[in-house]
Amino acid sequence: MQLGIVTLFPEMFAAVTDYGISGRAVRAGLMNLEFFNPRDFTTDKHRTVDDKPFGGGPGMLMKTEPLMASIAAARQAVRQKDSASHKTRVIYLSPQGRTLKQDSIIELAQLQSMVLLCGRYQGIDNRLVESEIDEEWSLGDFVISGGELAAMTLIDAMTRFQPGALGDEDSALEDSFTNGLLHSPEYTRPQSIDGQDVPKVLLSGDHEAIRKWRLKQSLGATWLKRPDLLKDRELEQEQIELLEQFKQEYAHYHAL
Repeated sequence: MQLGIVTLFPEMFAAVTDYGISGRAVRAGLMNLEFFNPRDFTTDKHRTVDDKPFGGGPGMLMKTEPLMASIAAARQAVRQKDSASHKTRVIYLSPQGRTLKQDSIIELAQLQSMVLLCGRYQGIDNRLVESEIDEEWSLGDFVISGGELAAMTLIDAMTRFQPGALGDEDSALEDSFTNGLLHSPEYTRPQSIDGQDVPKVLLSGDHEAIRKWRLKQSLGATWLKRPDLLKDRELEQEQIELLEQFKQEYAHYHAL
């Protein structure tokens, strides 16, 4: 995947280029990140990258000309490295965008290239949004100081779906939300901690029993923590029965 990133703070991205799964993917050439700082496209001696909004009001906006130039340079750079003949999407990380969810991450991860625009200050000129931006995406209904953290989150999430990025290719498919449910609880050594033991079924070696237990716990965790995910979901008969079992066991345990 070819990523052109427009940001005033490219050094922040060391968090994804130098560490963890995303860092390994970058070193392996699975993810190629190239940075374009609007400050490098300024023409004044002060290298100004902000400007006052028309109509007054608090805060500043990102200066239009260097921002346009950096977007154009990023788009051209990723297009040259992307072998597919398609229009490179320009994505603006903005609190006004659609909220990123696992299904949208999976869709975006299939693209061969994109340009990510990390906003700063109060945002960007709306004419740039209309002329240069293909999609706006947000982490949620809150405001952070800039789009860099949102872009890094998106990059990290997309990396998990790049072939070869994970040691186990099935890991991403079992993540929470990938199948619309939360992940089941997990356990590791030691077998007993302060009198609390690993569920016996996980030690049984019975793969079918383990599958059903994990599905039941996944349904139960979703019911307890994120019931909204089940509200409009049409469950299969096995899932209905396992969820009912979980509810009965939960009620019995908490009645003791």
